[in-house]
Amino acid sequence: MDELKAPSIDYAAVAPILILFGAACLGVLAEAFVPRRARHAVQLGLALLATVAGLVVVITQASTRVTTAGGAVAIDGPAVFLQGAILALALVSLLLMGERKLEAGGAFVPQAAITVGSDADVRQAAHAPGLTEVYPISLFAIAGMLLFVAANDLLTMFIALEVFSLPLYLLCALARRRRLLSQEAALKYFLLGSYASAFFLFGVALIYGFVGGVDFGSIHAAAAESGRDPLLLYAGLAMLSIGLLFKTAAVPFHVWTPDVYQGAPTPITAFMAACTKVAAFGALLRVLYVGFNGLSWDFTPILGVIAVLTMILGAVLAVTQTDIKRLLAYSSIANAGYLLVGVLASGESGLASTMFYLVAYGFTVLGAFAVVTLVRDADGEAGHLSRWAGLGRRSPLIAGLFTFILLAFAGIPLTSGFISKFAVFGAAIDGGQTWLVIAGVISSIVLAFPYLRVVVMMWLSDPSEATPTVSVPGVFTTAALTIGVAMTLLLGVAPSLLLDLTSGAAEFVQ
Repeated sequence: MDELKAPSIDYAAVAPILILFGAACLGVLAEAFVPRRARHAVQLGLALLATVAGLVVVITQASTRVTTAGGAVAIDGPAVFLQGAILALALVSLLLMGERKLEAGGAFVPQAAITVGSDADVRQAAHAPGLTEVYPISLFAIAGMLLFVAANDLLTMFIALEVFSLPLYLLCALARRRRLLSQEAALKYFLLGSYASAFFLFGVALIYGFVGGVDFGSIHAAAAESGRDPLLLYAGLAMLSIGLLFKTAAVPFHVWTPDVYQGAPTPITAFMAACTKVAAFGALLRVLYVGFNGLSWDFTPILGVIAVLTMILGAVLAVTQTDIKRLLAYSSIANAGYLLVGVLASGESGLASTMFYLVAYGFTVLGAFAVVTLVRDADGEAGHLSRWAGLGRRSPLIAGLFTFILLAFAGIPLTSGFISKFAVFGAAIDGGQTWLVIAGVISSIVLAFPYLRVVVMMWLSDPSEATPTVSVPGVFTTAALTIGVAMTLLLGVAPSLLLDLTSGAAEFVQ
């Protein structure tokens, strides 16, 4: 009888994942052994160092094309590019998490177990330093995302899904201010996320029943066969898609997004809006382009309807919002629809335009949430839009930067938002999906209204006593805001470098 052999692993190919997992474990040990007074600096430094190291390794392995770990992990062009995007965006997100100047002790609660509204809760919200566990928890989430976009079979993808989802559920509950709202958001996210994971796992079971395996090569071969009833395969794909579309915040699986974006600590909201979207769409691209590309004629109409509903509903509901974080949440939903247009464009142009859009949107949304952290009053961040009236006269620099970011979201030329939409819409037209482009243009017109309304309020309204002050940003927030705005401008006026990178990376290994 042959001996069972463990699958060989190319450790160099999976080094970024291992670096992040290792740093997360070191962060857990640091919580136990590093003195409290030095813990924040140690944890933040470790997190930033691990992220930079992972990014350097990804860059050095840009030409790697290999499957490893017994075929469970595929390191190819899209995987390397998306891993680099996740790490770059995570680096900026960690800067926002590490800021403590804007609020004494930082954005995170010092002790999550204390009863909300108690005297101890009020005291710790005002003075005590925040949790430092957020850094190793975030590193676990980042490592899970890196594995998620490189998973070459459905079980590995499910494990990666849980590895980065569970930390996010915890992080959403750790806001220093509005503790009850934060805990409610985390509970909603956890419950709905659990249902989505269950659908994903049930889909894996159905696909295994049809294929006899869960790797994408076997799925592709089975889907290409004729003469077999594909009902089980279609049902599995449908349930698999529910789990993935939940993470992308596509309609009708979007209902968690506004509540979670509003209730979570703003740095975590920024982290989710940028990094989670890259991971979710990276996995969706791999599933559809590698495992089920032979069924594109079957799933394109259904996903196309979802894309249209996502674009239109996100834009229309954004118009009705009165809270800036909920407005950005519905903006994220609409942008998920635009990304689905790129996904359904198919071919290398669709893949490349989608990856470009993910990076461009990620940096822009990080800049937006960096501004949100600065507009504050005695109760913390001033979320209601009426509080932003007259902000341009009180702080013209911050209002000017936020105006530029909002114009990028609206798709105004010379911004990354314009190039992104132009790229995905152009790819969709080339792929014969003109009807999706028409819906996208209509949605973009509608979505421009809430952005411009905020711009008008900031510049054309008189400041009042209710107008909050703009805090002087600390070093970390300044760096995050500068990077977000600079990348939004750079990708708008000189997008060719990133477009060339995405075009060169737009090929999966089979």
